[in-house]
Amino acid sequence: MSTSNTGPEALAIDLSNVTKRFGATVALDGASFRVKRGEVHALLGENGAGKSTTVKLLSGLMRPDSGQIRIMGTDVTMHGPKEAHRAGIQTAYQEMTLVRDLTVEQNLLLSYEPTGFLGRIRKREARHKAEEWLDKLELSAVRPSAYVRDLALPVRQKIEIAKAIVRDPQVLLLDEPTSALSGSDVAWLSRRIEELKARGVTFVFISHRMQEVREFCDSLTVYRNGRDVGEFKADDISDDEVIRLVIGRSMEAKYPPRTASPARAQGEQSAPAIEARKLRVDGVVTDFNLKLRSGEVHGIAALQGMGQRELFEALFGATYIDDGEIRFDGKPTTLTSTADSLKAGVKTSFLPEDRKTEGLFLRLGGGQNVSLPVIDRYTRFGLIDRKREEAAVGRSLAQMEVNPRAVYKPCQSFSGGNQQKIVMAKWLLTQSRVWLMFDPTRGIDVGTKHQIFVLMREFAASGGAVLFYSTDVPELVNVCDRVTVMYRGRNVGEFVDEEITEEAVMRKMLSS
Repeated sequence: MSTSNTGPEALAIDLSNVTKRFGATVALDGASFRVKRGEVHALLGENGAGKSTTVKLLSGLMRPDSGQIRIMGTDVTMHGPKEAHRAGIQTAYQEMTLVRDLTVEQNLLLSYEPTGFLGRIRKREARHKAEEWLDKLELSAVRPSAYVRDLALPVRQKIEIAKAIVRDPQVLLLDEPTSALSGSDVAWLSRRIEELKARGVTFVFISHRMQEVREFCDSLTVYRNGRDVGEFKADDISDDEVIRLVIGRSMEAKYPPRTASPARAQGEQSAPAIEARKLRVDGVVTDFNLKLRSGEVHGIAALQGMGQRELFEALFGATYIDDGEIRFDGKPTTLTSTADSLKAGVKTSFLPEDRKTEGLFLRLGGGQNVSLPVIDRYTRFGLIDRKREEAAVGRSLAQMEVNPRAVYKPCQSFSGGNQQKIVMAKWLLTQSRVWLMFDPTRGIDVGTKHQIFVLMREFAASGGAVLFYSTDVPELVNVCDRVTVMYRGRNVGEFVDEEITEEAVMRKMLSS
């Protein structure tokens, strides 16, 4: 572990021996975290390692049970976000704080609106200020009057980041800022970081993508089990060493091996598990064709907004198709709702991109979430057999290595990675034949990613079919047996086995 010979006056952030408990759970166990002024510093660790708790402490959302927090060389005790703002700290959260039913303008300036007599908002001045900031931050394509609920997830993420920048921070905390971004959006963030860093702004950058840590960060700290286990210059430590520190063991392979299986051979000879013919959806998917075979992990590679989301929703019955045909095992099928996808003969599960709003009921316990799609299995005469339900749910959660208390605890009390595991446990319990997995590793740690990849490969080897979209092309290259490239709602290329390379896939995505 490296040591710093700089004085406290050179530190923007200095957390010393901080502890934070939630009942019997120790979120931070004597952790220390130091960031030099003007640096971009990565905070790395598995979900549940204490990263989000550290962000909440620095954002004034909670107070430590013990330990010391110094900001710009001054001891601080923050009782709320306003005190963090006064200390120069702003946060852009992965789980966004935008108000969905307010406009972009209202969200950007919330609590910072220009006001006049008796505190009334100067609406014309507010509109001008919002337009000025959107233009300055290369977001002029976003209308200030647009409601946040109508924006695509990547645009909402950029507005979340923009809101923090508008407030002129000295320290900017970026919590998984690229988890909803891809390609040009990440380049957009890179430009914002360079501009602010040139003005002396300090960054804390939380990410599970080592490529971005290498691109953006000067230094890094690794957390494990609520403790800091290493502080390094980014150039002084390899990716393998970082992974070993994050998960507490070496990981021989980031991705599980792709091996030929009898299930795949049988799938090639029989009717596809799902076949889409000349599919048209919402004017976005146009004449799309797909054959998803049993025994395969089939990837969809696409730039943002090319129709991939609409495709997945149509195959799950969440969106009506305008034209074309969907076949299951060679039989034409009409999906009128998501309930149709769970019926015998179809048996399809969908893991959506936003687990908090689309995958879980956060105020319900993990057990209720997991059993919900198949609750009729445990119901007789309108009464639920709780003993049978809990036994089945417990087995599913155990397979995902989720703490047994998740059966009873509200899902909102778990980290993002554990929430994703609960969503996976839900679909394991349905015993589906097809998994539709839309960016399932967004914002989760390397250990959980590996676990999900292993499950996908095992599911395919047992005869299941997986359709897998990821914003991270290397994931598609290393996990999939087949990759279809989608551009403006159409098929523009397909690669199989050894043909699947990052260069080939990216070239087709960008040059179509």
